[in-house]
Amino acid sequence: MFIKIFLLVVFFSIMIGVGVYTRKTATDVNGFVLGGRSVGPWLTAFSYGTSYFSAVIFVGYAGQFGWKFGIASTWIGIGNAIIGSLMAWVILGRRTRVLTHKLDSSTMPDFFGKRFNSKGLKVIASAIIFIFLIPYTASLYNGLSRLFNMAFDVDYTVCVVVMAALTGVYVILGGYMATAINDFIQGIIMLFGIVAVIASVLSQHGGFMGSLIELANYTDASTVNGDVPGIFASFFGPDPFGLICVIILTSLGTWGLPQMVQKFYAIKDEKAVKTGTIVSTIFAIIVAGGCYFLGGFGRLTANAVETRPDGSVVYDSVIPTMLQNLPDLLIAIVIILVLSASMSTLSSLVLTSSSTLTLDFIKGSIVKNFSEKKQMLTMRVLVVVFIVISAIIAVVQYKSSVTFIAQLMGISWGALAGAFLAPFLYSLYWKKTTKMACWVSFIFGTVFMTCNLLNTLKVVSIPVFAGQLASPINAGAFSMLAGLILVPIVSLFTKKPDKNEMDKLFEVFEEQVTVRRKTALPQNEE
Repeated sequence: MFIKIFLLVVFFSIMIGVGVYTRKTATDVNGFVLGGRSVGPWLTAFSYGTSYFSAVIFVGYAGQFGWKFGIASTWIGIGNAIIGSLMAWVILGRRTRVLTHKLDSSTMPDFFGKRFNSKGLKVIASAIIFIFLIPYTASLYNGLSRLFNMAFDVDYTVCVVVMAALTGVYVILGGYMATAINDFIQGIIMLFGIVAVIASVLSQHGGFMGSLIELANYTDASTVNGDVPGIFASFFGPDPFGLICVIILTSLGTWGLPQMVQKFYAIKDEKAVKTGTIVSTIFAIIVAGGCYFLGGFGRLTANAVETRPDGSVVYDSVIPTMLQNLPDLLIAIVIILVLSASMSTLSSLVLTSSSTLTLDFIKGSIVKNFSEKKQMLTMRVLVVVFIVISAIIAVVQYKSSVTFIAQLMGISWGALAGAFLAPFLYSLYWKKTTKMACWVSFIFGTVFMTCNLLNTLKVVSIPVFAGQLASPINAGAFSMLAGLILVPIVSLFTKKPDKNEMDKLFEVFEEQVTVRRKTALPQNEE
């Protein structure tokens, strides 16, 4: 117990210390929201990775999908690394930094507003972010209760309040820079922690090969194809289609999430893009790949996991059950790991929510003469508001049977990415992307996922959600892919943006600049 408490005290002290240290960087809006657009490659890469992977993945998703797909769930982590990190940086990173700097935009709604000269797009985009990020923020507390009860026998409410308060303190003090530095520290903890935990858990079952053999001998007739011998140790698992949908949702979805894309706004220089691409990809392989790989062996503890009265497994109990027999020092590391994952993502989400609501909704629409000092105060107040709301939702959901909240959390990712991914991606590369195409994507993504929620709650019965699309995961993946088709089609048949304005905007990618010889090859001369 002394080791656990000591490590927690050290961890929390460092987080607050970073907030105090970086407070001078958060004296204006640009510094508070983007760190002055001067964040280096390692901080940006780790900030991207830690915002991507939270306790939801380590405890919830790793347990749920590891149980459903077996060792094949590792493909989800690989997809997160290749599509969600590597391709995201290559396709979006540099171009996002250049175009948002040209437009002088600091948030995703601001980008849409200036790119299409539409105040309406800006306001609606900020409203969508506010509505769907709050429940997603609340979900970050999930999983903490079981781990803290296992380690300290502490009430869930205390865990939520402590985590929320400490996160709020360092975000309010140091803004984006405090978040980035703490993300780096938390990312280091996550890297070493996941490797140590995997090695320790597998050693309890005879190492990797012993665990794999034991998993291959497990069958479950109640699961799709679960009675096929060795199916949970196979290459694609018992449900390849479901596996692909999870990969699409959790990997491609990052391309349209405002808290992820905003990391590219703050990139310092060209070197930061290249280094960040490599570092974030390696980080994702280890952390995401490790989490889902560990979860794939969840059925080795099938006799000990918590079940409901109907016999179904409580997925949030899978990972804690696998960890309960670890040495005290490793359990302490797991607690710090999960706290790191949760606090890093929480800080990113509340900073995105507060800055978006302040700069894109309140400024200009509600308050006309909004000084920078008042903007800073408003953002800091909203950080507190968002953290309090998310904490209350998390506690209410935990202590009641309000299933609506849990369902709303499930559609958040699909709705946000379904609304924003396609218009943002096309806006970076295609001059003829239209304002109407953005509206169609916004409406389709949010309405489609809301209908999925209503169908799941049996408020209405919608035939389209009777089959595979009944799952919020499958529906979210479909929503994103549909947007990639809808945006170009609608753009072809609706009013195009002014050609001269678009040519002038995209000239930024053709500008001739002077560079050092070591970064550019000379032209061949006769």
